[in-house]
Amino acid sequence: MNINHLQAYELQKEENLPGIQAKGYLLRHKKSGARVLLVENDDENKVFSIGFRTPPSDSTGVPHIMEHSVLCGSKNFPAKDPFVELVKGSLNTFLNAMTYPDKTVYPVASCNDKDFQNLMHVYMDAVLHPNIYQHEEIFRQEGWSYKLDSLDDKLEYNGVVYNEMKGAFSSPEGVLDRVVLNTLFPDTSYANESGGDPEVIPELTYEQFLDFHQKYYHPSNSYIYLYGDMDMEEKLKWLDLEYLSDYEEIQVDSKIKYQDPFTEVVEKEIAYSIASDESESENTYLSYNKVIGTSLDRELYLAFQILDYALLSAPGAPLKKALTDAGIGKDIMGSYDNGIYQPIFSVIAKNAEKSQKDIFVETVEDVLRTLVTDGIDKKALEAGINYHEFRYREADFGNYPKGLMYGLQMMDSWLYDDEKPFIHIEALDTFEFLKKQVQTDYYEQLIQRYLLDNTHGAIVVVKPERGRTARMEKELEEALQAYKMSLSKEEQERLVERTKALEAYQSEPDAEEDLERIPILKREDISGEIAPIINEELTIAGVPVVFHEIETNGIGYMDVMFDASDVAEEELPYLGILQSVLGIIDTTHYEYGELFNEINVHTGGIGTSLELYNDVTNVKEKVFRSTFEVKAKALYQKLPMAFEMIGEILAESKLEDTKRMKEILAMLKSRLLMKFQSSGHTTAALRAMSYASPSAKLKDMTSGIEFYEKVAYLEEHFEEEKARLTEILTNLTKKLFRSDRMMISFTASKAGLSGMETMIEGLKKRLFEEETKETPCILHCEKKNEGFKTASKVQYVARAGNFIDQGVPYHGALQILKVILSYDYLWQNVRVIGGAYGCMTNFNRIGEGYFVSYRDPNLKRTMDVYEGVVDYLENFTVTDRDMTKYIIGTMSNIDQPMTPAIKGERSMNLYMNRVSEEMIQTERCQILEAQQEDIRKLAPVVEAVLRADQICVIGGEEKIEEDRELFQNITNF
Repeated sequence: MNINHLQAYELQKEENLPGIQAKGYLLRHKKSGARVLLVENDDENKVFSIGFRTPPSDSTGVPHIMEHSVLCGSKNFPAKDPFVELVKGSLNTFLNAMTYPDKTVYPVASCNDKDFQNLMHVYMDAVLHPNIYQHEEIFRQEGWSYKLDSLDDKLEYNGVVYNEMKGAFSSPEGVLDRVVLNTLFPDTSYANESGGDPEVIPELTYEQFLDFHQKYYHPSNSYIYLYGDMDMEEKLKWLDLEYLSDYEEIQVDSKIKYQDPFTEVVEKEIAYSIASDESESENTYLSYNKVIGTSLDRELYLAFQILDYALLSAPGAPLKKALTDAGIGKDIMGSYDNGIYQPIFSVIAKNAEKSQKDIFVETVEDVLRTLVTDGIDKKALEAGINYHEFRYREADFGNYPKGLMYGLQMMDSWLYDDEKPFIHIEALDTFEFLKKQVQTDYYEQLIQRYLLDNTHGAIVVVKPERGRTARMEKELEEALQAYKMSLSKEEQERLVERTKALEAYQSEPDAEEDLERIPILKREDISGEIAPIINEELTIAGVPVVFHEIETNGIGYMDVMFDASDVAEEELPYLGILQSVLGIIDTTHYEYGELFNEINVHTGGIGTSLELYNDVTNVKEKVFRSTFEVKAKALYQKLPMAFEMIGEILAESKLEDTKRMKEILAMLKSRLLMKFQSSGHTTAALRAMSYASPSAKLKDMTSGIEFYEKVAYLEEHFEEEKARLTEILTNLTKKLFRSDRMMISFTASKAGLSGMETMIEGLKKRLFEEETKETPCILHCEKKNEGFKTASKVQYVARAGNFIDQGVPYHGALQILKVILSYDYLWQNVRVIGGAYGCMTNFNRIGEGYFVSYRDPNLKRTMDVYEGVVDYLENFTVTDRDMTKYIIGTMSNIDQPMTPAIKGERSMNLYMNRVSEEMIQTERCQILEAQQEDIRKLAPVVEAVLRADQICVIGGEEKIEEDRELFQNITNF
């Protein structure tokens, strides 16, 4: 790129970035003052982002509501929901927007040049020229509004962000995070809730909302980021010509203020809600929190990530172990949050008692003092450094584009200092510095200075209050009713009119010419070829190996798999426990903390999982195969150590260590509940499918609600159950971990196979050989239609069924139907009109289908919406352009760029599920050639799913009780 060609910009910094194989440029747009950051490399997955500093002055959630609202139509793209139109009709690899405590970011990514340009155009127009000034309805839909359907109805609040945050504030972990942030920075914008406090959101006026946009959404306050393989000059000229040159630079007061340190540690106590019949005993959160310098300190930013690993996060880490041994809480967690100006190091004891607060603080500080005096375990520090450096070099963020993650990390410094965007993304020198400090007292001095001597801290206690949600909802209902009664009849009628007017605005279809202004690709822009399947069947040392020859930059990705298909039904929850225990319990040669450090010093990590593969060639018989898997990744030269550690975990684990077993069960119970609160939609959908699907039943028994119930029972009755637990787990290891049950999936280049025979032979010798009893697994499914009551203010509403069971075949167009329903019919009725935060649907090759909502204020109403899908499909009528859009959105989901690890994993999944290239090619053709008639023909699929009438809801006790006729069983979590 020749910067001299760009007269509209001035170059402020140019830097080679060898750690991420790129070159970085920091620019300033001369006229508007916009900050621009370029990262140029050969990554085809291009990323664009525009962000703004958006410090909140109150807790009305205006930054969050603005994030939603600007994506609801703009000057050049006036359709009501261009964001959804792009999701439906773009080849994006990422498309979203995020609100943080101090910034709002709008990133997009795509591998297609034309698509990438379209995404940039829509997003720039959205943030700078939104329709919020013309349509107050956008604010009322996305933020909050009064809802009064008739004069006889109760007055309510509604709004997407309002309902989202009701769900967020129902999570005690979320409450704790917010209170810690607010308490540590009382004199800054961090004292306010950028997402919005549901009790405060209704204080926000439309005028204040518009003022916020006028103040902060200006190029002078913007952070523009371009990443990847593209013509950077062309993009910069376009940005200047189309948008930035229209603006003169102004002064925007958005600087994130520095909180002066406290002279003494403060204490804060706040309540969170538990269900009316839930125990308050052992349900308190205790937290110890210290502010750690600023995120502009290059070494400190990374050093405390290392210390978080060595002190707290790793199994057996000294803080975690000391608190657990002292019986303070059942789940010790913590974090180092360096995504804000002044990072926070936190130690959290969950499921504790409020009375333990003082001993909690004493224990934390006693451990820290001992570590300063005696020194930190050097192996733990080395493991922490290698753990983070491996991930930095690997740059594997799963389905998230690495350019996106790099951009977000650069904001950790760029947002607070215009001249320091690259200090954390170029980290090789920092890692080298931190390695050299292991043999000094550097880390001990950090503990002394930032944890022990530092008075800028807070002890935060989040305690349970039984029935708090129900009480607050009743108080809100009474307050709204009192407000309604204070209004005249004419004023009440105006509220009814405004409610109907909003619903009319939401229901009115966009003008065709408005929709056509949103650019889309053509079907011919999409290749008809499928991504290659890379499977080579080998036999090495007598073991079946499926080899995926892919260039991995010297890393071997290994998956050692053991057939678990014949584990008896009553033992399946124990299989889930075994998977959770192995790797974090003592073995013959290592204490569990030492084991974890040894693994992370030499490898990129070793983990266990339970997987399930359905034979798609034998769907009617419901043939599936379950496996216990140990996944490892390591540089080629470290693969022998990876095999050594796998053998140690599988064959040498001390399952008779009942003290450690009890600790793990308590932690497992805690983490499962956290998962249910944050991902209630997936939990509810799985449970609903388990009523009739053996494979879903197995998943539920090993990771879902039935698994949780077994874990909770064993933890509560541990003394009488521990002997049997040990016996079952021991028998399972002897039954499963045998060479005749083993196969291996391996992803690497050919060079990675060197020495594999010796390594596999060594592993085989450590496995079990004695004969074990074969027990066929027969799963008993039963329709239960359950409602699970929580202290939440929102619901996760699932409806499921199997269409193949009812004689309706699978068709590739079902992949299109997922897009149509999730971003059209369900989006419109469940999210836009219903006020839920999200809605999803899925249909798979074995006939399973489901509908589910996310953070939904409704229950019965959403069920009624599901019932309307059949009629919607039978009358489905769209233009050719719309049909093309749905197809492109579908292919966007299918054709996501893949890391080497994901390429190997995909190939293996297809192999295990017996999905052939021909099947994938047929499905692709069915998608690319689909017409509206093909979508109409899917009505019987949905009808079959609904006819099964399998229902599961996780949500507020009041709402579930209100609609109890829907359920066969109602219970509490």
